[in-house]
Amino acid sequence: MGRAHSQKTRDKNKANLPQVPKNMKSDGLDVEFNRELADHEDMEALARSKAAYARAKGSK
Repeated sequence: MGRAHSQKTRDKNKANLPQVPKNMKSDGLDVEFNRELADHEDMEALARSKAAYARAKGSK
């Protein structure tokens, strides 16, 4: 037996591995943010986003 016979099945499952499920894929559309229509949760999310951006920018 040659070397290829023992390594042939190593990558056999690569084509069958699941990718991102269809229900988790986004449509790629951006959503416009309006401060006048934002509720408390939106403002908290905005603050968390700004804090995360500052941490990421500061660590570089």
